[in-house]
Amino acid sequence: MLILAIASGVFWSITYLLIIRRGFRDKACGMPMAALCLNISWEFLFSFVFVPGPVQRTINIAWFILDLAIVAQYLLYERKRQPADISSGFFYAAFASILAAAFLSVLLVTREFANEAGYYTAFGQNLLMSILFIRMLLDRKDLAGQSLSIGAAKMIGTFCASLTVFLVIPGSALTVFFAWAILFFDLAYIVLYIQKSRHLGINPVIRL
Repeated sequence: MLILAIASGVFWSITYLLIIRRGFRDKACGMPMAALCLNISWEFLFSFVFVPGPVQRTINIAWFILDLAIVAQYLLYERKRQPADISSGFFYAAFASILAAAFLSVLLVTREFANEAGYYTAFGQNLLMSILFIRMLLDRKDLAGQSLSIGAAKMIGTFCASLTVFLVIPGSALTVFFAWAILFFDLAYIVLYIQKSRHLGINPVIRL
């Protein structure tokens, strides 16, 4: 189980690093805002409030630091990609309000369901992220901030986390649903990404 937890931590860290690298290259944030707000809220809470074991806490803190870089990319690049009629004040206020809502949602759901291990909120926001990745791919006219390797690393990292949770709480219908739904949408993202890359005349394999 420890090996699976470490593998999940490694592949999700790779996912974040790939998003950051692609973001700097394309000058665009590669993570949807709502998913980003939930992610960094979860990582803060399960690093400093609901403190897990030393291995998982180290992983969570590493993710939190990486997500800070993605937040910086969002605030730096996505403001410039917004329509001209959206003011800077509205843009930053929207981000702050969604971040606050995300933080309170993760905190209150954790307390309401006494799930201080954090797997319900982690899998729930992971599913939302998988869906929003597809929405981002369909909404953008280009592939800014995205790559095949990001989708693959996310899928593998989540698969390792799913196996870990199956061993900890066997028989949980909710986590089984989350795991299979995330896998479905992650695979759908990869297929759609390949199709859009080919439509744009881009080799999806070499665009890392």
